[in-house]
Amino acid sequence: MTERRTAILTGASRGIGHAAVLRFSRENWRIISSSREDAPPECKRDPNWTHHIPADLADAKSRDEFIAKVNAALGGDPLHALVNNAAVSPKTAYKERLGCLNGPIEGWRDVFELNFFAPLVLSRGFAASLGKGKGTIVNITSIAGHAIHPFAGSAYSTSKAALSALTREMAVEFAQLGVRVNAVAPGEIETDMTGPDYEPLINRIPMHRMGTPDEVAATVFQLCSSDFGYVTGTEIFVTGGQHLF
Repeated sequence: MTERRTAILTGASRGIGHAAVLRFSRENWRIISSSREDAPPECKRDPNWTHHIPADLADAKSRDEFIAKVNAALGGDPLHALVNNAAVSPKTAYKERLGCLNGPIEGWRDVFELNFFAPLVLSRGFAASLGKGKGTIVNITSIAGHAIHPFAGSAYSTSKAALSALTREMAVEFAQLGVRVNAVAPGEIETDMTGPDYEPLINRIPMHRMGTPDEVAATVFQLCSSDFGYVTGTEIFVTGGQHLF
């Protein structure tokens, strides 16, 4: 009998994170998730989505509590995937993206706490269970971590660039546990956060359209499958070719 596999997904209540939850559930994985909000009501009826633990992963205490609750839920069972998706791209009080010359430095620290430190701390916190499951970690980075982006502020972009570098370092260190670590870098993905101001960017995309959360989720899932069992330290761009320019 095939062992039922378990995945932890953060930022799971909407967008890419929610699409990833649905994809893993369709493949009959057990889902443990987190977001600042509660799970959508219809998702509570999903028998594969066994635990949703609201948490502020930008807060060190909340992160530690989340790790403790998840490890208790696992009960010593192996973990097969950790998808670090939760992230924030804040604006200043003047509705500008948080950059090098505007906004409080404390705002930068808040961005890095969620976008960079949370993936590191969660990966450490679940390392033993991931090692037991010979699992995989997928960090959700961004095209903005590799080139200047008109809508992504400097704080967000540099936090994602740092996460890309962290992915490479983790791939080497976690390999001794039998755990693979990769990243997925989305480009322009059509979610509730995108609007008409994104339309001009389509001209910069070779495929001439925005991507969908399902397309990102499919890439994340495949990285967690045995088909990619010899792939680690890799960042896959889901950008329709936009990253080539």
